[in-house]
Amino acid sequence: MGRPAPAIVILGNGSLATARRIQQRYPDALIHGLAGRVEGADRDYQEFGATLRELYQQDTPIIALCAAGIVIRTLAPLLLEKGAEPPVLAVAEDGSAVVPLLGGLGGVNVLAREIAAALDVAAAITTSGELRFGTCLLNPPAGYALGDLELGKRFVSDLLAGESVRIEGPAPWLAAAQLPEDQQARLAIHVGHAERKPSANELLIYPRNVLVALTAGTAETLRAALHDANIALQSLACLLADEREMANPALREAALELGVPLRFSARPGSVLELARSAVPSLLTSIEINDSMAIAVAAEPLDPLLLGRPRGRLAVIGLGPGAAELMVPAVKAELARAHDILGYETYVRMAGPFRADQVMHCTDNREEMQRARHAFELAAQGRSVVVVSSGDPGVFAMAAAVLEALHESSDANWHNVDLEILPGVSASLATAAQAGAPLGHDFCVMSLSDNLKPWAIIEKRLDLASQADLALAFYNPISRSRPWQLGRALEIVAQHRTAETPVVLGRDIGRPGQTLRVTTLGQLTPDQVDMRTMVLIGSSTTCVFPRAEGGAWVYTPRWYGDKPTS
Repeated sequence: MGRPAPAIVILGNGSLATARRIQQRYPDALIHGLAGRVEGADRDYQEFGATLRELYQQDTPIIALCAAGIVIRTLAPLLLEKGAEPPVLAVAEDGSAVVPLLGGLGGVNVLAREIAAALDVAAAITTSGELRFGTCLLNPPAGYALGDLELGKRFVSDLLAGESVRIEGPAPWLAAAQLPEDQQARLAIHVGHAERKPSANELLIYPRNVLVALTAGTAETLRAALHDANIALQSLACLLADEREMANPALREAALELGVPLRFSARPGSVLELARSAVPSLLTSIEINDSMAIAVAAEPLDPLLLGRPRGRLAVIGLGPGAAELMVPAVKAELARAHDILGYETYVRMAGPFRADQVMHCTDNREEMQRARHAFELAAQGRSVVVVSSGDPGVFAMAAAVLEALHESSDANWHNVDLEILPGVSASLATAAQAGAPLGHDFCVMSLSDNLKPWAIIEKRLDLASQADLALAFYNPISRSRPWQLGRALEIVAQHRTAETPVVLGRDIGRPGQTLRVTTLGQLTPDQVDMRTMVLIGSSTTCVFPRAEGGAWVYTPRWYGDKPTS
């Protein structure tokens, strides 16, 4: 899918107008604004340093509207290896300066020139080779790969010292460069897919024009096959397999280890026929064996045009609502998704989304229909996310998605790459606000009888209360169920004292959240609504005052007599 859209990070409202001008150049970019200081940003963040480092580690290009020194100091602990970094730029708040800081091999200077053009200023390019020759020789365009970075640095250094160069092989992007060309030069830029040992006077650039069609194989066998065919590994653009091999873990591992896409085709036939039919402008093809064939194209290949990817379906938990409580893996999944499905309230919480992402919002009671729709989309090769609040496995969509798959005999559904990504559940978020009321054994229950009989709820309430478990109630009350919380409290009261601590957390993690500590004897149903999490302590749960007001609630990890130290 290529590098993700840039993140535009601002610290105050004074930068917002410039950020919007940059966003016009990159419509998929999101503006990240400091919470409490920026109004109108696409996404809020709480802490500048943590946000910048997280974006950097996710390989997201960063456009920071602030002083360059702030960015450098923030990212300094992460700058371990040059050549493995996303583009990072500092832009003046008023748009008067654009300074590329990191990512010279990731296209930062290209990004800087584009931003500068959008702001009608000059970019502060300082890379010697790019200033002299008009291109970064160590960062060839998409479809080409550099052979050896360290030898390349020496090569560029020799060019800057005054040597001339000859170009061997097709390199169309160098036609407009201001290189000191001489066909008799000692230095040579060699462009080709043949495997060859690099030398100090050569810059090797490989076109990604090789495809391997296969039904079986490992990264080791693929490397050996390419070596025997005198084809450089750097020229491998893609692995292609029959769609019946979508769930083959060995092929996935090989593609991951080699760092190339794995695509799938519905075309029947041998691997040689598969390889030949997939490659336009076929230069040559080689049948390795019944399970592997190599095809070489005359030009670089675009994997996105070859077959289709394995569809992916991720069921995610947003946490209680606060962006800082959403786990990084969930944020990354939302960024890569084509389609986002869920109850509209939760889908809106997961945004904002890029223009190319499609939202499918449904009623909260249409879980099975939503799950089936998600599989239909993912089976087409799309990357799909099903959104839940809290944790998707706690009274949420993970069970519905697995049930839909369990009931289906469609092989395309079972071939989907399915993953469940956890989130912070409402019970845990509420408990953390109060202290540790679930610090020992506890029971989580839904008081809704929409999907289970009330008699089962009563039985479980009675047994859990007898067992002296702390209790967490989801869906405690609603207009259609006004009496059930009162009955639940009557059952619990048969086994707990009136002084038992109770925590009421409403909209925890969302704007307007409230937290209240009371007791079982003082609790009445009118203090609770559908958006309230109810935590009822066990016989050992304790309460004591907080210095700033309110109370701490915790259930100690010991039981019975307090252990001696």
